[in-house]
Amino acid sequence: MGLTFLQILLGITAVSTALMGGLFYAYSCSVNPGLGRLSDIGYLSAMQSINRAILNPVFFASFLGSLALLPVCTWAYFSYSVSPGSWCVLGATFVYFIGVLGVTMAGNVPLNNALDKADLTATSAGQLAEQRAAFEERWNRLNMVRTVAAVGTVALMVAGCIGLR
Repeated sequence: MGLTFLQILLGITAVSTALMGGLFYAYSCSVNPGLGRLSDIGYLSAMQSINRAILNPVFFASFLGSLALLPVCTWAYFSYSVSPGSWCVLGATFVYFIGVLGVTMAGNVPLNNALDKADLTATSAGQLAEQRAAFEERWNRLNMVRTVAAVGTVALMVAGCIGLR
């Protein structure tokens, strides 16, 4: 028996959301603690570099791919069956849109943009400390929200995949 369109769509969507969940999880448990050990100039320079490097086609394929795939997957699932699995996928869509996209766009991106404009070479040690204090704790807290939301999205997608009969 071959795979149906819905099964393939669910699988691709689950993988895409899992990639995003893994990215945010890795930041939360390794990247952010590692960066936190750096000096102010080292931390801010590294975050500038990471924030610039992540804006690439591979990241956008997963981040925006999930954004596009989740509502399509939800529509396809509900077209097939109104069941607990379809409700899980709908939940995954809302969690991703609010907890991942919303937090990223309203919180992390403005912080990244403000940091990107900073000329760290022309800043005093005191100003670097202030800039880090204004950035690091808030960015990490927002990333933790994204991590929980992204992992929740993955869990809901897995439940949706299991619920397909």
